[in-house]
Amino acid sequence: MNTSALITMILAQGTVISITAYFFYKVLTMPPKDEPDSYSENDDEPR
Repeated sequence: MNTSALITMILAQGTVISITAYFFYKVLTMPPKDEPDSYSENDDEPR
């Protein structure tokens, strides 16, 4: 394998791994959305 081919392959794999890790980190650190609790909204009795 040529040196230039090896460098290109390592750069391409490094770029893909970096982008994947960035978005994986963003998903794991995203705060949860406040969603309404439909079960408690359907209760007839107040708590």
